[in-house]
Amino acid sequence: MNCSARILQEIPPMASTFLSRQLFFRCATSFGVPAVALLVGLTAGTRLSAQQAETYNSPSAVLVASTTADPASDPAQQAPAPAQQSSSSNGSASQNQPPQTTPADASGQQTKRILGIVPNFRAVSADEKLPPETVKDKFMSATEDSFDYSSIFIPAIIAGYNMDRRTTPEFHQGAAGYARYFWHSAVDQTSENYMVEFILPSITHEDSRYYTLGRGGFVKRTGYALSRAVVTRSNSGSQVFNISEVFGAGASAGVSNLYYPSASRSVGNTTSQWAEDVGIDAASFWVKEFWPDINRHVFRNKYGQQ
Repeated sequence: MNCSARILQEIPPMASTFLSRQLFFRCATSFGVPAVALLVGLTAGTRLSAQQAETYNSPSAVLVASTTADPASDPAQQAPAPAQQSSSSNGSASQNQPPQTTPADASGQQTKRILGIVPNFRAVSADEKLPPETVKDKFMSATEDSFDYSSIFIPAIIAGYNMDRRTTPEFHQGAAGYARYFWHSAVDQTSENYMVEFILPSITHEDSRYYTLGRGGFVKRTGYALSRAVVTRSNSGSQVFNISEVFGAGASAGVSNLYYPSASRSVGNTTSQWAEDVGIDAASFWVKEFWPDINRHVFRNKYGQQ
């Protein structure tokens, strides 16, 4: 009888230890403990369950059962079992759930807008897998970049820059001159967007989106970003020469001769406009590449997924 009493006294502490460890594993899983730690926890839990099974199947446990008149009426034995089963099932459910990575913690996580304003619709987060672009996707991408409420910012800057340089003297200066520079720059941007993002990619089966590298040193990532002006992905995912960017920008520069003054319709001006368009796109790729880092480290993910 003394031996049986001691066994009965030891069972609740063992159940409590088991419950405590299960609770620890559930908390650890909820807060994203690495997979190795989870495997270790699962192994420890399995061993503990096996040890308890051996304890209940041991001759001492049989002796306890034989010396108890009515096992169902003894709460000391019955109480731990349901608790163990509930804790074990809940712990297993928590452990089976895959760890979730929030966008704020992910490296190379792009947002729809830069600084909450500038369109960033074509940027793809690092390591994100997307289906090939359809013709409709390419058309919608060009339309969003051309007619979004924030699409006026880049033409506004270019217009001021060109007016300061007096690239087109026929536009004159002042408010009226700036207005002429502005609408010409806006039409230039819209024309290039549809050429580079929709018309040529639909013909060449190229993917006009920017795929973020998101890893490596500054020089490596800068080289990658700038190279996207001449290298892109095909719809099948292979690396190809960026016909859409190079020749699309050239076609847009050629079309601009239709609405610029005749004095500006020279080969030199068209070539300069072509180079400027490719250069602006290359610079935008660089900004897209490092925007996730700026958003995370400087703004503490303030801009989220706008």
